Amino acid sequence: MRSAVTSPHIYLMTKPYKTTGAIVVRRHGPPEVLEWEYVDLARPQAGEVLVRHTAVGLNFIDVYHREGLYPLGLPFTPGVEAAGVIEEVGPEVAAFKHGDRVAYTGNGPPGSYAEWRVMAASRLVPLPDDIDDITAAGLMLKGCTVEYLIRRTFPVRANHWVLWHAAAGGVGLIACQWLSAIGARVIGTVGSKAKGELARQHGCHHVILYRNEDVVERVREVTGGGGVDVVYDSVGKDTFAASLDVLRPRGMLVSFGNASGAVEPFAPLLLSQKGSLFLTRPSLAHYYSDPQELRDGCDAVFDAVASGSVVVPVRQTVPLQEAARAHAQLQARETAGVTVFTVD
Repeated sequence: MRSAVTSPHIYLMTKPYKTTGAIVVRRHGPPEVLEWEYVDLARPQAGEVLVRHTAVGLNFIDVYHREGLYPLGLPFTPGVEAAGVIEEVGPEVAAFKHGDRVAYTGNGPPGSYAEWRVMAASRLVPLPDDIDDITAAGLMLKGCTVEYLIRRTFPVRANHWVLWHAAAGGVGLIACQWLSAIGARVIGTVGSKAKGELARQHGCHHVILYRNEDVVERVREVTGGGGVDVVYDSVGKDTFAASLDVLRPRGMLVSFGNASGAVEPFAPLLLSQKGSLFLTRPSLAHYYSDPQELRDGCDAVFDAVASGSVVVPVRQTVPLQEAARAHAQLQARETAGVTVFTVD
């Protein structure tokens, strides 16, 4: 057995409390650095619980952690969302009991690419009976991301024009549905006709094939020259300039990812020159750090699913041991919708 992962709750012990299979990253790099190992867990301490994962979500932030764009101490286990069952409750935990179905999103240290995990009970939310584990694992980070972006970062209202880059991705498909239910007018960029059709099926009103069409010209055409109220951009470097150019005066660019690389530095004066624009770079951790905000945000996500406004587009399930293959497909843009890891 190799030495255990360096994390707040995984330790190498002479008599381990429990051993779990987990994906471990020992060096930053390509998908091949994701290796399956067996590591030892400590017993839950005060305020902690032992969770047996049943499904784990795949997100692009996992790629950033693996590559070192968002560096973590090595070695580590990636993953920021999962669903599972509580198997043991530590001291001073009153909100949960053995057998409770729970889920969590990315408001704490990574580590979900594992069969079992010891973690703070304060990070968990109970799962409603009408949301299954696969759906929950594909919903938590993506749904909560959409929630804070469209309800709090820029509160979208009916008739707002919205441009969403990567509209056929897991976050994009949830966003298109939720925005459409609000009454927003949704424009999405996609990389293929098939992805465009998928985005339309999930509430995107106007689709732009960014490989074949000029995004700025098409947005101006669709909006009658006025531009959009807000752009949600998880692509980064490749789309940043166009995102600024399609905004109406005093519009907002919400940059929340770097799929194509980090945005290059620029002079803030550019925002004034292009129409007194607003730019923000939000993080889920800052919107879900407070326990009440966590509960309220998750309740809004669960309500959107319960009402039928959002259907979680899980389109691929992959065994957790094959995480490297799933990462490679995600980065090659070979997937659409949500990918969830299954845990035996």
